[in-house]
Amino acid sequence: MAAFHVMTGASESLARPVVNRIGIADVFDALKRGLDDFKEKPSHYVFLCLMYPIAGIFLTLWTSGANLLPMVFPLMSGFVLIGPIAAIGLYEISRRREEGLDTSWTHALEVRHSPALPSIVAVGLMLFGLFVVWLVTAQTLYTNLLGEVFPRTMTDFTRQVFGTAGGLQLIIWGNLIGFVFALVVLAISVITFPLLLDRDVGAVAAVVTSIRATIANPVPVLLWGLIVAALLVIGTIPVFAGLALVIPILGHATWHLYRKLVAREIA
Repeated sequence: MAAFHVMTGASESLARPVVNRIGIADVFDALKRGLDDFKEKPSHYVFLCLMYPIAGIFLTLWTSGANLLPMVFPLMSGFVLIGPIAAIGLYEISRRREEGLDTSWTHALEVRHSPALPSIVAVGLMLFGLFVVWLVTAQTLYTNLLGEVFPRTMTDFTRQVFGTAGGLQLIIWGNLIGFVFALVVLAISVITFPLLLDRDVGAVAAVVTSIRATIANPVPVLLWGLIVAALLVIGTIPVFAGLALVIPILGHATWHLYRKLVAREIA
């Protein structure tokens, strides 16, 4: 029954939430509402998200120290693939603020009591699996184009990537393949986690609803994906410190985008 519950939700039948059509203005309104949520208690949310810049710095130091410089970019860009998982607690804060409940940062941990937790874990594992596949794909592409010996210094790595024909192919194909991965993850997770927090519909129904919302609103959802990617890149520039600001704003905004894309459940 536990596995069945993950698949179909509490009702034991495949739910089909109503998907709305939205416009570009709705995307920017969701972003504005997310910023408003963040402004309520910014210091709390920055503290909550400090783990992300710390993790970014650790990964960079680890890859550099282990002579894995070619994996720095795949690791950092791959954060977009698992970003929806990172913001789950923030969706819960926005949900509570919407209902007029206490929004102290500790309530971000209330997700562990959600009846949809098994479904959330299942989707999270799926996204993590895609992240691992992306890393393997990126490493395979690098070794096929530039060889199996990784450069030992940043200077050698930069010269190899920007000064050789193989490096140019790596840039082109790496970005194209990465875009495909990001597009797939965007479609299957743009509103999956907020939907599961709001309604225990099951992992399959949540993912299917996210895909339906993307198909019904290709331009707004693609714009949202570009905004997320751009802000995450900007957040990583100042030694990843900006992620402590970017992650909470995007997390809150995702909840409001969900509210626009999926019609409320009729009581």
